Amino acid sequence: MIRLRALLVAALACLSFSATADEAIVLGLNQSEVSISTNFNGSEIIIFGAVKRETPIPEGPELEVVVTVSGPSAPVTVRRKEKTFGIWVNTAAVEVDRAPSFYAVATSGPLQDVLNRTEDLRYKVSVPRAIRSVGAPMNIEDSAAFSDALVRIRSKANQYQLDEEGVTVDEQTLFRATVQLPASLIEGDYNTRIFLTRGGSVVAQYGTLIDVRKVGLERWLFNLSRENALVYGLLSLAIAIAAGWGASSLFAALRR
Repeated sequence: MIRLRALLVAALACLSFSATADEAIVLGLNQSEVSISTNFNGSEIIIFGAVKRETPIPEGPELEVVVTVSGPSAPVTVRRKEKTFGIWVNTAAVEVDRAPSFYAVATSGPLQDVLNRTEDLRYKVSVPRAIRSVGAPMNIEDSAAFSDALVRIRSKANQYQLDEEGVTVDEQTLFRATVQLPASLIEGDYNTRIFLTRGGSVVAQYGTLIDVRKVGLERWLFNLSRENALVYGLLSLAIAIAAGWGASSLFAALRR
């Protein structure tokens, strides 16, 4: 009897796993490349797709969708300023080991409802989880406050975004989300991830890349600054002198 019960439990587990594995993501983007030019003021990425199934929609919790878009990551030094003798000075600093230059999360419902903490920790979905901060100087007790400050600053600049209920799901099959990319993008591959969840657990995921590159004059100046810093510096100086001389001549002509 005990052995039969164990076999039934194992069979149910296999059926549950099969139902989960039978759900796959078919994804589409309105654009897979973003070009940064001199007049670039941001862009809009539309992420849409469908859930491909080999079996009927599983019973139980409804399907939820989480979408993340992450820009290139790099270390960031966060400094704390305090007013001393009437002057604002840096009193402490913590280096965050890795922080994405841009990070957006869109969900089909409240994040805490569509993704549990264990899955968030595993896949690093939420904004705080996307930031890696291993250690801090021994004399700093509230190191977590520095990461919180980084999130707060970049959220105000629209570099970090959380759009709860920003994903529309129809009939547990079709989904659609829109992510606004700010004008302050940097070059690189922007990792886009889509998670399907049920009851807070991830049942399927899919990843793709959005290529963000400078073009035209922006690309030429960027390459020049990296490949020939001396010429780039002289060119910048010449442009500054020409702009100053032009403005001076204009004001002189207006006074006449």
